[in-house]
Amino acid sequence: MNADRATERAAGGGRQRVKAEAARAEILATAARMMRRAGYSEMSLRDLAAEVNMKAGSLYYHFTSKDELAAEVMRIGVEAIEAVVRKGLADAADHSPAERLSIAIRIHLETLLEKSDFVSSHIRCYPFVPETVREQLRDVRRSYDQLWVELIRDFLGAGVPNETVRYLRFVLIGALNGSVEWFNPNRDSISDYARMIEKLLTNPSFIGR
Repeated sequence: MNADRATERAAGGGRQRVKAEAARAEILATAARMMRRAGYSEMSLRDLAAEVNMKAGSLYYHFTSKDELAAEVMRIGVEAIEAVVRKGLADAADHSPAERLSIAIRIHLETLLEKSDFVSSHIRCYPFVPETVREQLRDVRRSYDQLWVELIRDFLGAGVPNETVRYLRFVLIGALNGSVEWFNPNRDSISDYARMIEKLLTNPSFIGR
């Protein structure tokens, strides 16, 4: 009998964990959509709770504050986009540096603009979150930035100054991420925009190459 009760308690605890994990995932996904649409400052925890059919106070079972929630949404965004870009590059290991850079550009744009509210919310909200949130994101952002440094260095070739690599990374990532503010799928084409960026990069006069 005791063994039966222990089994029942274990099963009940397992169901509770699954339910809690599902609720947490729904909160994060909903928060990502709201942050993408309205931004960090305008995202209300009360509105978020209503979206997920939960009492506002119940959110604090999963997240202690709005900042903690935002940091988690944005961390997921960076890790998600780095994972898909790295996967695309791994599949193209035998391609030229220019082709690999083009692949990364296209995957980044597709993920940002079409496939992930987490990625879009990170790009849109990062300048407006508190410094404490930005500090929590520093390591994951640095990891993704380093991936682009390596891609750009391979593309430009040996002997290019570090400053040139750094400046081109700022220009390129700025051009990619800035599209979240103006891109309209009814008017604009990801492929066309990626192709335009690639033409600029492969122009022999670009950045003195």
